[in-house]
Amino acid sequence: MIAFACAVFTSAFLVFQVQPVLARFILPWFGGSPAVWTTCMLFFQVGLLCGYAYAHLLASRVALAKQPYVHLTLVVVSMLTLPITPEQTGVITAQAPTLDILLLLAGAVGFPFVMLSASAPLLQHWFANVHPGRSPFRLYALSNLGSLVALLGYPIVVEPAITLATQTFAWSAGYVVFAAVSLWCAWPILSKRLDKPAERDNATPSAPATWSERVIWTLLAACGSIVLLATTNQMCQDVAVIPFLWVLPLSLYLVTFIICFERDSWYLRSLWIPILTLSVGALVVLLHQDYIDDEMSLAYQIAIYTSAMFACCMVCHGEMVRRRPEATQLTTFYLYLAFGGALGGVFVSIIAPLIFDGFWELHLGLLATAVLAGFCIVRDRKALATRVRLYSFGTYWILGVATLAYYLDDHATYQLDDSIVNMRGFYGVLHVYEVDVGTKYHARKLFHGRISHGGQWQSQRDRNRPTTYYGTNSGTGVAINYHPARQTPEGQ
Repeated sequence: MIAFACAVFTSAFLVFQVQPVLARFILPWFGGSPAVWTTCMLFFQVGLLCGYAYAHLLASRVALAKQPYVHLTLVVVSMLTLPITPEQTGVITAQAPTLDILLLLAGAVGFPFVMLSASAPLLQHWFANVHPGRSPFRLYALSNLGSLVALLGYPIVVEPAITLATQTFAWSAGYVVFAAVSLWCAWPILSKRLDKPAERDNATPSAPATWSERVIWTLLAACGSIVLLATTNQMCQDVAVIPFLWVLPLSLYLVTFIICFERDSWYLRSLWIPILTLSVGALVVLLHQDYIDDEMSLAYQIAIYTSAMFACCMVCHGEMVRRRPEATQLTTFYLYLAFGGALGGVFVSIIAPLIFDGFWELHLGLLATAVLAGFCIVRDRKALATRVRLYSFGTYWILGVATLAYYLDDHATYQLDDSIVNMRGFYGVLHVYEVDVGTKYHARKLFHGRISHGGQWQSQRDRNRPTTYYGTNSGTGVAINYHPARQTPEGQ
């Protein structure tokens, strides 16, 4: 048990430590945009999916006695790509460097990351065979605890104290430790030589999960991923692109997995559905606030965003765990979990910027959570055993979803109707607003999210007068006015 606990914790720690390390490493190369982080998240979600798919194929197609040989050989080969220090090569696509980031990360850490990602389901599969009769799902909670320690430790301990180059070398050394601990876990299987088909799995066979259940797993995982990434995008655009605002939402996301997988009784619908209703309601109110004239404390904004995200993910993951299969199908379950997460990442990082002119994926994620939560409860015959309960909940659910959809649509319409230009690219959402039309204060203002980034007076006399960041008394204005090229040479 100790060997598996150490291996699962170590692999999860390395998986989630490498994400802020590499994102922080490449951020100066691609500019301070929340899309840099969400693109990194997309890469790691797809890498996680590849690792889970590999683990599923290995567990289902290869005899148990041979699995350690295959896996440990690939782990050793992947060590040839260390250290993981990325190198900037070629010309960066200025407008949409998504592909550049993905290729850069693949070259730096792709192979080791897939091997690490495979550890969570594969080691649980081995554990179920080495320790029959003991649930392996608690190891997944331990895995998420290791991920949480890695994330929280990065902005507090690692980033302030260690240089980026040292961080990548330290991570590479940790990967070597992971390889050694994996061998420790594999030793009971190797020593017993379990090569007979009857000995490959000591758990009682169970019926395969239906396709409807697999679709629900995927949708719930995708919905949680969308809410996580969309909330991170929104906060980073309105506050700052800093590791803390990357780590905080992702840490809370992991906490929901820890809670849901550690104890079934910790996810109570009677508790979390009301919390979801209140927190999402608070977020809708926040979205409707006009911060141009009356700015709310950033701490309150972050608290509201993260509370709503936490409640959404808690409900999505809680409902997903309620439908998990027997241990004999755990690699299948984790494969669909990773598939849903990757779908959410693809939607937020690639599809949404192409089809939306704002961060509307947050609105879609909130609405989808409400719809999926209600659908899961309606499908649960034990929860709604009587017609009275069914009709009461159905009425509450339909009214709640309709109200949420109305106010989210109202917020999007309000932003679009008041602006004269809306654009979205890799570096965020831009709106141009026209204010005080018909007065001497008539101006056009440029907003990046909710933050004003420029303005121009519309009167003929003042159109060319620099304003905001570029005013004569601003830092930029002072730097320009005192630049040597603008100074009169002595003696002239």
